[in-house]
Amino acid sequence: MTLQHSTMPISESGSPGFADLGVRDEIVSALTAQGIESAFPIQAATLPDSLAGRDVLGRGRTGSGKTIAFAIPTLSTLAGSGRRRRPGTPRALVLVPTRELAAQVAAAVVPLATSLGLRSMTVYGGVSQGPQVSKLKAGVDVCIATPGRLEDLIGQGHCRLSEVEVTVLDEADHMADLGFLPAVKRLLDQTPRSAQRLLFSATLDNGIQTLVKRYLTNPVTHSVDSETSHVPEMEHHAFVVDRNHKSEVVRKLVAGRGRTLAFTRTKHGARALARKLTAAGIPAVDLHGNLSQGARQRNLEAFGSGTARVLVATDIAARGIHVDDVSLVVHVDPPSEHKAYLHRSGRTARAGAKGRVVTVVTHDQRRDVRQLMRRASIDPVVVSVVPDSADIVELTGPPADQVDPATVAVRVPSGSNGGGRNRNRGNRRRRSSQRSGSRRG
Repeated sequence: MTLQHSTMPISESGSPGFADLGVRDEIVSALTAQGIESAFPIQAATLPDSLAGRDVLGRGRTGSGKTIAFAIPTLSTLAGSGRRRRPGTPRALVLVPTRELAAQVAAAVVPLATSLGLRSMTVYGGVSQGPQVSKLKAGVDVCIATPGRLEDLIGQGHCRLSEVEVTVLDEADHMADLGFLPAVKRLLDQTPRSAQRLLFSATLDNGIQTLVKRYLTNPVTHSVDSETSHVPEMEHHAFVVDRNHKSEVVRKLVAGRGRTLAFTRTKHGARALARKLTAAGIPAVDLHGNLSQGARQRNLEAFGSGTARVLVATDIAARGIHVDDVSLVVHVDPPSEHKAYLHRSGRTARAGAKGRVVTVVTHDQRRDVRQLMRRASIDPVVVSVVPDSADIVELTGPPADQVDPATVAVRVPSGSNGGGRNRNRGNRRRRSSQRSGSRRG
């Protein structure tokens, strides 16, 4: 297994164009129609090898453009093989850990597949299997699936993997975290050994190397950043609060004019906070494992459309959720693990946009959060606040009902001043921060 960092022709935008990378004209046109004209680093690095039919292991942080990186070669292989789709036998399999990620991948794949006359579908639990069975019977080219429901359909005789030409594992490390590796291995064992294998992950631990050794043939590994790398356009803050002030500080933080994603530790906490914010006049919805798939989708659509300005979620939303214009991520309850912090925070500063992340820290949590940040290679701006601190207004802007309408686009966007030394250092860091953007992928 070799590690490579590719160099490609660079477009005027500073990144290689998809045509330069050898992408089919139909896909280039479909991407251009969406405003995607040049490649992310992970795409520029992996496409020459994946389009050539090689097995590829791609590592990149959340939001780095991995979906387009595997969608293009998968669809290109199917379009070029000349095989026809047959009932119950998908030609490509994309395995993902969650329902939400399946929907996000499908949203990226469908326009590209349509440009080539290919059919795609999603398979996941929490909804009736009837429509999924019907689509499989009609024949499908790309099946985007979570392991559990796919195994159910295979066990019932509705699906076979014997004709799969390309297999993709997306968010492989998250699949390992959720305990899906045994199911993943059972599914991969049913695909032809000759199938091309593409594996994309943010990290390479938790058994990922076992998958690589067992299923990938002479893979090329492309790593575009370190496992703890973070986005230059993202500001990190730690607001230290008294426990009695935490609830009001959180309310003030999410009351700003932008779209906010707030993370809680428990399902009950997410539900309770969403209800409390809505009752206070801040439209909010929740997202957690106790919701039905229909309720999850409705709440995500409300957040994406701007009907709800705040999404309060557990770590179920830390991956696979892409909503444009999330200007602020609030860790209402700090996560216990640094990877969770990075994945949660990665919901903002996407598509080249700026983003801010705030961790609300009670005094008894300071030591744990300090260690968490160190492991994540994050140096946040640390400041002590009370509900009426100027630091909160400075960070979030005035509440929505205090914003001059003339300064806001028609489209809804898709106390104490302690800790002075840390705060001044953070302000200098913000002024000197790099401005390296990226496009959506």
